[in-house]
Amino acid sequence: MWHRRVHINVPNFLKPVSASNQATTPNTRPSLMAPPLAAAIHRLPLSNLRHLLSSHHLRLCSSHSPSDQSDFEPDPDHPLPLPAATDDDGELASFVQRISSAASSASSPKDALSLLLSNSPTTGSSPAPASPALLVRTVWELRCDPDAAALAVRYGDECGAVAGADGAGAGPPAAEAWHLAVWAAGKARRFDLAWAVVRRMRRRGVLTRRAMVILMERYAAANEVNKAIKTFDVMEKFKVEVDPTAFYSLLRALCKSKNIEDAEELLLLRKKFFPLTAEGFNIILDGWCNVITDVAEAKRVWREMSNYCITPDNISYTLMVSCFSKVGNLFDTLRIYDEMKRRGWTPGIGVYNSLVYVLTRENCMKDAQNIFSKLIDEGIQPDVETYNSMIVPLCESSKLDEARMVMESMIHKGIVPTISTYHAFLKQEGIDESLKLLQKMKEDGCGPKGDTFLMLIDKFFLLNESRNALRVWNEMRKYDINPACSHYMTVVQGLVKHGCIPRALEYYDEMKEKGFASDTQLDKEFETFLLANRDHWRGPGKYNIIPQRSKHFTMRSRMQ
Repeated sequence: MWHRRVHINVPNFLKPVSASNQATTPNTRPSLMAPPLAAAIHRLPLSNLRHLLSSHHLRLCSSHSPSDQSDFEPDPDHPLPLPAATDDDGELASFVQRISSAASSASSPKDALSLLLSNSPTTGSSPAPASPALLVRTVWELRCDPDAAALAVRYGDECGAVAGADGAGAGPPAAEAWHLAVWAAGKARRFDLAWAVVRRMRRRGVLTRRAMVILMERYAAANEVNKAIKTFDVMEKFKVEVDPTAFYSLLRALCKSKNIEDAEELLLLRKKFFPLTAEGFNIILDGWCNVITDVAEAKRVWREMSNYCITPDNISYTLMVSCFSKVGNLFDTLRIYDEMKRRGWTPGIGVYNSLVYVLTRENCMKDAQNIFSKLIDEGIQPDVETYNSMIVPLCESSKLDEARMVMESMIHKGIVPTISTYHAFLKQEGIDESLKLLQKMKEDGCGPKGDTFLMLIDKFFLLNESRNALRVWNEMRKYDINPACSHYMTVVQGLVKHGCIPRALEYYDEMKEKGFASDTQLDKEFETFLLANRDHWRGPGKYNIIPQRSKHFTMRSRMQ
């Protein structure tokens, strides 16, 4: 049971500390990801939104250098604190409804804008402009409807232009509204619409580098590598500054989408325009070390740095330590760590986290415990990732009692577990303990998320426990998680693998009814099954996929 007590020897570094000795643990682990916007912007009061838009949550940042990050999706491991809702939400709902109604009822974007302007409240003789904060919130709420999101920005732009002409001092929408509109269109692969927003920004004289970077990232995410590069190449034509920061943003976008080879080739091809530096190579290293953990490729890039006379820096060593640690290469992890210190670089907490992980994984528990002591001696407080670096390998080794003790110690010291902490246990627990953990995650405000259930469903199918996989599926609905295409495909493929073809057909049909695309291979498998059982699968309540008087295979329908 999850809460049972076990008697094991607890090292000093795991024992609870007194309140006077507790300290707020900073999250200093290097990351290429900017803090997410979605969690905060979803319920943020309009009065506080302007502060958020000028804060680090929307600024360009990374562990290496300022980076034009456009990933607005929520991060379950690091949710942002949410202020209480205010009465301004009524104004937001009303404005969103007006935009959506105009976008859906008009035959063209031009007609939609005219309809919206004609039905808008007026200030004097011109439409009343929406506040910048309200406009940003509206675009975010409409992010799943890129046409409506673009219409909201156009409306704000038109109202600002009219008010500016009347001397009211209003201008174009806030940059964040434009950025969100470009991102929403790109995420839906409506690149024509994204370019329309960019061209409008250019005409208004408000086009930013970040808008172009967002467009490059969306192309990269869609595996449109050439178009991402072409977008970078036209930045100068659009009078947007082209500098190493923009170039590195393109490289990061390519690496993040696993097009690391293309990013490396581009880095070398453009070396006359953007001289090779440790920062550029670190982006490629990060791709091979973190996006795709490939030690051979990471070593090759490390040698390439030497061939081009590029001296590795602190981040280079941190990435290599992390890479060797992930694959359990204790010797090379310690070798790079020692070389890093000899070269005069001070290891950060990310390096120590990697050491804790590999030492725990290789069953060097005493040395891993010494790392905690070393951190404290150097004035660095262990963070949640430090404890996760010990919990995860302990769980992987099925040492769940020790892992629970580490987690309890972490909580006693005021460090809140993340969703990754719970996932480590969920990967090893049986169905009953897994269901209890899901409830505990909800109570602690730490999920569960869609990925949590996807992991559990896949795990139980791999363990040949299809019944438990379906129990997890039913639990998912209790936590208000809407199944995505990946959930349906995992269930259908798992049931097919275990010979439960009729049950798999039910979920497959439900998946297509939800609007998800069908799978060619599954269609063939179901067709073969139904052809072999055509006499059985006729009649009331059965799947009548094969018509009695036709040779052609049609979609499934239920007999009424």
